Amino acid sequence: MPNGEQGGGEAERVRQVLERRAHCLWEKDAHALVALYAAGIVTFDLAPPLATAGPAVRETAGWERWFRTWEGPIGLEITRLEVDIEGALAFCHSLNRMRGTKTDGAAVDLWFRATVALRRFAGDWLIVHEHNSVPFLMDGSGLAALELQP
Repeated sequence: MPNGEQGGGEAERVRQVLERRAHCLWEKDAHALVALYAAGIVTFDLAPPLATAGPAVRETAGWERWFRTWEGPIGLEITRLEVDIEGALAFCHSLNRMRGTKTDGAAVDLWFRATVALRRFAGDWLIVHEHNSVPFLMDGSGLAALELQP
């Protein structure tokens, strides 16, 4: 299928999981968010540490602490999403835009790269791996390249 999409209706179901994840951020609903993650999930996220796994990702208290650092909803726009499915595994990548206002008044408008792997368990797609990142400048400064846009 074009744009890397395979699996027809299953690709749409995977897209719906990712859209639900974005809606959970908008609503700051930690319980609904962690329900989208498989028990053995591993994440490589924007914030430290380098990796987080299983119970630490699915702990609602950590998500709720992070949500409290935002004033109002957290917008997550998923763009250029491609979904590839092989059997019970789905591989997705996209360019995402997070927007909102932090409680200190700082406006956030950040583009980042996302790779998400999902597995079908008893007919339901759950996220088993998530990797979010921004490039860094290769000029020796080690600074993140936060101004990039697609």
